[in-house]
Amino acid sequence: MSPSAETNSTPNPDIQVSMPDVVKFVRQLGHDLRNNLNAAELQSAYLAEIAVAPEMREEIKRLRAMVSEVGASLQRVTSSLGAPRLTLMSYGAADFVEDLRQKVATDFSNESAKIEWSVQLGDATLEVDPQSLQSGLIELFANAFRHGRGEGVISVEARMEKERFVFTIREPKRNFERSTENWGREPLRTMAQGHYGLGLHRSRAIIEAHQGQLSARYDKAALSLITTVVLPSADLAK
Repeated sequence: MSPSAETNSTPNPDIQVSMPDVVKFVRQLGHDLRNNLNAAELQSAYLAEIAVAPEMREEIKRLRAMVSEVGASLQRVTSSLGAPRLTLMSYGAADFVEDLRQKVATDFSNESAKIEWSVQLGDATLEVDPQSLQSGLIELFANAFRHGRGEGVISVEARMEKERFVFTIREPKRNFERSTENWGREPLRTMAQGHYGLGLHRSRAIIEAHQGQLSARYDKAALSLITTVVLPSADLAK
């Protein structure tokens, strides 16, 4: 083998793939897999029709539920990688935070009692897609409860400052050693079963699509991770 051929056959451990190419690949893979899942769903529906034994019908029902969950998981991944599509409307800032508060209480019923809320928004108005923005902020709470949470309450503050909506989450964390410089800009860096390092990335994309900013810093003295979301008021957003 010639030296040039040997060099060309050596794997490159530093190969880089652009994020748009990753998104394109995941979308195509998801599309292909969903086609197979749809076929499996049709086949299982047919089996349910011809099954006689009640036990068999019950097992087919469970099988269809598993196939459906795999399809939903693929959809969540592809949605997390895609650009947010917003339908903007004027929405009272206080109303939005109250809706968020109720959603947090529903989604995190065991942990929501450990959140202290301070809301000082007056009659300020935001120009937002309420459902999309709520999902982006919900992910911040999910991260707070999921990743190395310390003892103590989570403090949430919502206020207006110079015609900007400022939303701050302070969560107790000990021995926090991650860098916050590129917070939400490093998808796929940390993974666990059912979680692929896309949630925070998606939150940032949603917030920035609203002309907002997402930042985080660690307060070593207070042993707290402080996450801040800043959005323009409706007047500034126009």
